Amino acid sequence: MSYLRHYMRQILGSLFLFLGMSHAFVMAQTGPYPNRPIKFIIPFPPGNTTDIMTRLIAPKMQERLGQSIVVENKAGASGIIGMDFVAKSKPDGYTIVASQGGTMVVLPHTNKATTYDPIKDFAPVALSTANYLVVVSSNNVPFKTFPEMLAWAKANPGKLTVATNGEGGFPHLTFEHLAKAGGISFTHIPYKGSAAIVTDLGGGQVMVGIDGISGPAPHIRSGLIKLLAVTNKTKISTWPNTPTVAESIPNWESNGWFSYSAPAGTPKEIINKLNAEINRAMKSPEIVEQLATYGLTVVAESPEYFAQELLKDYNKYGKLVKDIGFTPN
Repeated sequence: MSYLRHYMRQILGSLFLFLGMSHAFVMAQTGPYPNRPIKFIIPFPPGNTTDIMTRLIAPKMQERLGQSIVVENKAGASGIIGMDFVAKSKPDGYTIVASQGGTMVVLPHTNKATTYDPIKDFAPVALSTANYLVVVSSNNVPFKTFPEMLAWAKANPGKLTVATNGEGGFPHLTFEHLAKAGGISFTHIPYKGSAAIVTDLGGGQVMVGIDGISGPAPHIRSGLIKLLAVTNKTKISTWPNTPTVAESIPNWESNGWFSYSAPAGTPKEIINKLNAEINRAMKSPEIVEQLATYGLTVVAESPEYFAQELLKDYNKYGKLVKDIGFTPN
């Protein structure tokens, strides 16, 4: 009998120990967020705008959250590899993706290899910055202004050559949108990056290019290429004399954006905390100033606003892809 009591005491002791350890483990996993490092996945190589933006805000977030912000590049397949990794990660707030509009609202419509659904597989965290594209030209073209470019293209259907950073990318579809609204046709010349576009614009091998401002900016200033227009709805303070596309094509605008998303199913309280800390870091005067040099305007909006913009742009580019007859590759 005493043996049985002793045996039962051992069993109960082990059970209580197990329950105590389990409780401690659960508390470690579900305690105040965050209680371990947060990983920010960049689906592009180092030096990409999303990479620069995230590395700028990481130290400020670390100070307030008391945990390390680990920035990890998972590049490949136009951003698909990194996006897919986060989509399949545990929805606990410790794996976040820094993405750009192209990977969220364009790629799913233009690339058959896309493995994620931007609406269903992610929880919007923060729409952080907006950027505009620029329409630039060679100096060896028969037009000097954006309105003159439109007039020349209308008079010479299909002869306007336009360089972008790739078939089916955001700049390509933006110019397709512009051409459709402006009543022109053009010949698309896809390149692998901004440097190659600028080189061929400078040499006169291609007539026009459309790209983010950071790549062309120094070459616009040097006079190698010309800045014809910006895609922003309003004029840009750094280029105050440059017209907007909307001045020639009323009500037209096309802005890109950069954002942060978590895996679908991430708790709302975690989403809200991340949103608050990302936005706080983004609004720091020194961060605003640094991002402006890359042509980025801090937006720092709510998860709900981001969700609305995401769905709106996803549907917009899906319709555009169908309207222009683009075949996903």
